[in-house]
Amino acid sequence: MRKYINGLRALVFLSIVAAVLSACTAGTPDPGLRVAVSGNPNTLDPHATSGTLTFQVTRSLYDTLLEPNREGIIVPALAESYEVSEDGLQWQFFLREGVVFHDGSAFSSADVVASLERLLDPVFASPKADEFRVIQDISAPDELTVVITLREPYAPFAASLASGWGAILPAHHIADGHNFATRPIGTGPFEFIEWVSDSHISMTRNDNYWMPGRPALEELRFNIITEMPVQEQGLLTGRLDVIDMVGETNLSRIQAAPGVDVRTELSSLVMVLSINNSREPFNDPLVRRAATHAINKQAVLDIAYAGGHPITTFMDYGDPFYAGPEEPYPYDPARARELLEEAGYTGEFTPIIAAPQNYEPHVKAAEMYQEMLGDVGIEVELQLVEWSTWLSDVFFGGNFDLTVIGHTGKLDPDARFSEYVEEGNYVSYHSPEVRALTAAGRRVAEPEERAKIYAEVQEILARDVPGVFIGSSYRHIGIADRVQGFHMDAKLDTYDFRWVELESE
Repeated sequence: MRKYINGLRALVFLSIVAAVLSACTAGTPDPGLRVAVSGNPNTLDPHATSGTLTFQVTRSLYDTLLEPNREGIIVPALAESYEVSEDGLQWQFFLREGVVFHDGSAFSSADVVASLERLLDPVFASPKADEFRVIQDISAPDELTVVITLREPYAPFAASLASGWGAILPAHHIADGHNFATRPIGTGPFEFIEWVSDSHISMTRNDNYWMPGRPALEELRFNIITEMPVQEQGLLTGRLDVIDMVGETNLSRIQAAPGVDVRTELSSLVMVLSINNSREPFNDPLVRRAATHAINKQAVLDIAYAGGHPITTFMDYGDPFYAGPEEPYPYDPARARELLEEAGYTGEFTPIIAAPQNYEPHVKAAEMYQEMLGDVGIEVELQLVEWSTWLSDVFFGGNFDLTVIGHTGKLDPDARFSEYVEEGNYVSYHSPEVRALTAAGRRVAEPEERAKIYAEVQEILARDVPGVFIGSSYRHIGIADRVQGFHMDAKLDTYDFRWVELESE
């Protein structure tokens, strides 16, 4: 029997379908792109979050100095070009001329300096500050030149500047304390109109965008829809153009439906049953190993996530740096029971699995983990929590026993490992050996040498089991046939709608 505490989903599905789909098409047909997202962003301030869902929205509002192109190669964006000194310490950026913010103010080097200083400000306390602490000095010799000096060589620096959290904000609004969380102002392809919580976020085309002829879309609307069947119904009835969740149950039906397509590819996600290493009983490595032996990874991927490839360590399967260490603790319930007996585990604890309720695949996975762990003698309860609560209490607060999440891909492997390496990481995993290796990897520029270092890191993570590394799932994105040019940023799982055009119906 499954046990739930707090946050049970209300059984009002039909009324939700009617209300949400009505809201999607109230009045005349929407001339823009209508996209479903699985919950509210926790903020629209790109410096104040690490949530993928937030960056899926803010990608359309802000730009970065560098960005991944359609092949995943990091190229100039707000910077027209850049140079790096031979010792890797000085980065000089030559900014694009004629770029303006949504408020009409001109983009300049002062905005770059102010944005990076904000990211580093301990009072502001950006969750991504660690990626920029290597900066020793930032100067602006003129309005279109920025010089950044690093304390030491730092191979991931370009990736940090090209990720959503490296967004450039207007300096004058940073100075006056503007609330970017609810009133975003950037240089991005779309300008913010409104955010109605639990309903939608709407944007309009930035007619002054620096990229000629882009974006083609007049309007962009993110509809906040937490129920997977509601998203699917919206796509099938023509009320939505893009949905971010196509479940295993209806996958074949949607693939066969006229007027829509399902794009399926291996994602950059790392699906994890995350473990709080500081809490009993999981502070005992034997119990963590037992938990890993208890989980049938392929079954979880197939049933909860509509397919995927199992992994053995904290790296997505398709990443070139994935070393694929041999599984040290394969699915073996009998061995799991032996390890629990060896650990002296008597079931005196009832751990809680916290699952974000707006992600139905994660909830389904949590139910499977609950059953599999129970089969070997680890009885757990399931707690469904709202997404913003999960971010604040679980990810940032570390207040959990077990949780279910998919870690988004990163442009550089260092950003992946830092989630389990930095002080105060949410799973409370501490390994001096891993910390030393990742620090060495940051200082090395040659990919082959970095690969050797990161292979060793992955072996240690596989052995230590700071979490049960399940696999990389397939991503099934439902797209209406009228949508042309759909693209997601490589590794970051964010939408780049600059290239989208809508065919006439």
